Amino acid sequence: MQTIRDLHTPPNVAGRIDAIVVRSAWRTPARSIAHTVALAGIGLADDRLGQRAAASTAARQVTLIQAEHLAVIARLARVDAIDPVRLRRNLVVSGINLVALRNVQVRVGDAVLEIVGPCHPCSRMEEEIGPGGYAAMRGHGGMVARILTAGAIRVGDEVRATDAARTAAAAPAQPGLF
Repeated sequence: MQTIRDLHTPPNVAGRIDAIVVRSAWRTPARSIAHTVALAGIGLADDRLGQRAAASTAARQVTLIQAEHLAVIARLARVDAIDPVRLRRNLVVSGINLVALRNVQVRVGDAVLEIVGPCHPCSRMEEEIGPGGYAAMRGHGGMVARILTAGAIRVGDEVRATDAARTAAAAPAQPGLF
């Protein structure tokens, strides 16, 4: 019989990068690119956060959104479709539940990220999606991550919890801890 602890073990399935979205400066239009480099502790090399000179302790070094949520957001916003570039999230991921990877290290292409929490929508969603865009994004805005290990990321790359993350989650609980 599986326990709740077992169910919290990161899934041994792979997702994939469907799109990479970057912005060169604050409030500039986002654009889609085919590949980039994740810079440990900084951000994506082609994104405004990756262009800062020093590492940051900020959790929001890269943002991810679930491709499967795009149709949900569109329906809630009462629009035909959502262009992921308009949502301004760096990595569009399909095939794996990002929320299930919270506090987990994932390999994305050659880089290792740690998914740290939800990426809440900003007021720009009203401009990008239209009236109701902010509300449509609530609960579907994706996740933020820190970059632990630098590496190349390309559209089509695999997204998977690291073996170390699955091993740590499967380890027996220490006596006296709950």
